[in-house]
Amino acid sequence: MTDRRALSEAFLSGAGWGQAERRFLAGDASDRSYDRLRQHGKSAVLMDAPVGKGDDPATFLEIAAHLSGLGLSAPKCYAQDLKQGFLLLEDLGDSVYASVLKTNPACEISLYTAATQVVAHVQRHPAPPDLPNLQAQDWAQAACMSLDWYRFAITGGRVDVGDFRDALTDALCRHADGARVMILRDYHAENLLWLPDRDGLARVGLLDFQLAQMGQPGYDLVSLLQDARRDVSRETEAAMARLFCDDTGSDHAQFRAAYATLGAQRALRILGIFARLCLHGGKAGYVALIPRVWNHLQQNLAAAELAPLAEICARLLPEPTPEVLVKIGAQCGRFP
Repeated sequence: MTDRRALSEAFLSGAGWGQAERRFLAGDASDRSYDRLRQHGKSAVLMDAPVGKGDDPATFLEIAAHLSGLGLSAPKCYAQDLKQGFLLLEDLGDSVYASVLKTNPACEISLYTAATQVVAHVQRHPAPPDLPNLQAQDWAQAACMSLDWYRFAITGGRVDVGDFRDALTDALCRHADGARVMILRDYHAENLLWLPDRDGLARVGLLDFQLAQMGQPGYDLVSLLQDARRDVSRETEAAMARLFCDDTGSDHAQFRAAYATLGAQRALRILGIFARLCLHGGKAGYVALIPRVWNHLQQNLAAAELAPLAEICARLLPEPTPEVLVKIGAQCGRFP
């Protein structure tokens, strides 16, 4: 038995769930994992977030309380051990957006409409105090992972990131550096659940929001509609952008430029993250997602406002051809 297993069992015993049937539910790119518990006809979810690994359960609880206060469906917490990194949470079920849409693709518009309305609803309210608030150059620096890891995985060489970072910083300052709102960051179909028995916006169950911060209004919409794990139809993407603009009173033309800029930043960062998860983290499964992210990047860079950035990206970032993907995958886990 591992130390984490022993610690979690002690936590569950103290919370009255010591006799529960336990089954692995989910893990992700972080060190956090989830188990589903069943006991006496009830269910709950154990979050195991090891301390010092980047995800703070206390922050999860703070953001959950804020979202619940807005009438949204964040999991309730039944028990906690913040020192060891364990939370016992409400089980919101298995109707993850991605699964629902795979079974019934015809409901894409209705589910994404509800999710888009949640984003607008969150942004209409003041954010919790003291959320991280990065500047444009910080967002640009984060996107340099595409050079540090994705490009490196293909070429084996390093390159000066100065021009790339400056071009992205300039684009962000020009088109996506206005008033900040609360963003949930990982707002996509794997982190949303459909809860049709609830009312209104509470029908959208929310997960994985502990990295919430201050950001631009379009960021969560980009995360939702340019999903690295599933294709969203271009018709749905355009319809949700219009809905969001109408709901928030945003200028459509200005929002399109901001959306493209934020989309480019996010796609660039994710290219680097996925390459690093393979090379450093030993998680080869992320390589298969790279072409979709690349397509999102090209879609965003096609915006006229991003022409200087597009030129630099075309020069520095190789296309993820099948041969390139094989090459990245062959280096899995070789850079501890």
